[in-house]
Amino acid sequence: MDLRSAIRDIPDFPEKGILFRDITPVLKDGKLLSAAIDQIAQLAAKYEFDVIAGPESRGFIFGVPLAVKLGKGFVPIRKFGKLPHSTISKSYELEYGSATIEIHTDAFEPGAKVLVVDDLLATGGTARAILDLVREARAEVAASLFLIELSGLGGRKGLGGNVESVITY
Repeated sequence: MDLRSAIRDIPDFPEKGILFRDITPVLKDGKLLSAAIDQIAQLAAKYEFDVIAGPESRGFIFGVPLAVKLGKGFVPIRKFGKLPHSTISKSYELEYGSATIEIHTDAFEPGAKVLVVDDLLATGGTARAILDLVREARAEVAASLFLIELSGLGGRKGLGGNVESVITY
């Protein structure tokens, strides 16, 4: 299935000068959504890992069904203040602002191999913060997988390790 043709471009969102890649047409079509999960699963098959982690909200959209499909657990990475137990947090810069994310301190078994899944790799700020959290929680990053990568923004730089995307612009 051609996921790329279903993704629409929204100019000047969320602010002037940004070209937003809108995945909602993929999400609303069951066959396209299933194809997206299948294609991420094909990338994941290359790696040995214990658990999948993904940030809210779109990392949940792809990470949870992937975890179910592969028989793995899922660790949510949430916005600051949304997790009920003790947490580790990390602040970072976005293309158009800043944010703080967190995970539970007991999110991973020590030495666990973690597959990070998200919808988009742009400048890499979110991904770097996630990788820092995983490592701070005494786990290892097996790979970082994305549905879309905006290669011109250089987000892959500084991530290190295994980084793959289904679609690259």
